[in-house]
Amino acid sequence: MRTVEKVALVAAVREEHALTPVLAALGLPRATWYYQQQRVSYAEKYAYLRGPLETIARKHPGYGIPRITTELQETYAQAVNHKVVQRLLQLWDLALLRSVRPSRPGHVRRAIVAAGKRANLVAQMSEIRLFQVAYTDFTELRYADGSRKAYLMPLIGHVCKMAYGWAVGAHADTTLALEAWQAAQATFHELRISPADMIVHHDQDPVYTGYGWTAQLLLKDQARLSYALNGAKDNPQMESFIGRFKTENHSLLLEAAALPELCSVVTEQMLYYNTQRRHSSLGYMSPLAYIKQVRCDASA
Repeated sequence: MRTVEKVALVAAVREEHALTPVLAALGLPRATWYYQQQRVSYAEKYAYLRGPLETIARKHPGYGIPRITTELQETYAQAVNHKVVQRLLQLWDLALLRSVRPSRPGHVRRAIVAAGKRANLVAQMSEIRLFQVAYTDFTELRYADGSRKAYLMPLIGHVCKMAYGWAVGAHADTTLALEAWQAAQATFHELRISPADMIVHHDQDPVYTGYGWTAQLLLKDQARLSYALNGAKDNPQMESFIGRFKTENHSLLLEAAALPELCSVVTEQMLYYNTQRRHSSLGYMSPLAYIKQVRCDASA
């Protein structure tokens, strides 16, 4: 039996049987299964959304991407990222949606455009002090043998590499972002530092330009927001952390059977990262040990 036939057979029984024994019975390596899954075209992967998207287009011809995404979630119980919706609309060339003009950018996004390169505060800095800059972003986590997905949002210190806070949830939204920020604030309190004037750098995801996030960080906590102008290319430190964390914990994440278990795995590994894992850039100390050493040297 050819590999493609084995993959098709696994997919056909995936909902009824656990992945591991099925792969073993067919002699199909797990890596081959996941590789073949990634090769499935975008249109095939999200084919189940075409009907709802066309219905929404006809019923609400004036809706833009945010409203379509919300309608998908609340009316059709299909929670997908707005970027997926945008790509599908372009991929399927839905005529009813092509005539819809984009909604007027919000105040924050207009400010980013007006600021130009200055919106990326980190890129303008020649030296970064301890606790001065933190990075964040959403990343997708696959669990339950890859059959389910959740989202992780960590906040990582530039100098000390510490994961100040993090949150895992079913949706990459403002609620998850503020949960991660609240966890980071607890760490700030323990470390006796203030988030005021701390620069938090991220991309221009609607969550990070929306009222909930900006009101909490800018207005209430008086932090400063820095925006990447070229996506992940302008946030390499965060991409490096995410890539390393997912690679080192790949098996543990896949073995988590449910979201609570996944949250426990992430928490355990984040604590390990902060208190035990040695970092070459920190002189092979853990982030917590590095912070203590810097403070000890400063007080000497």
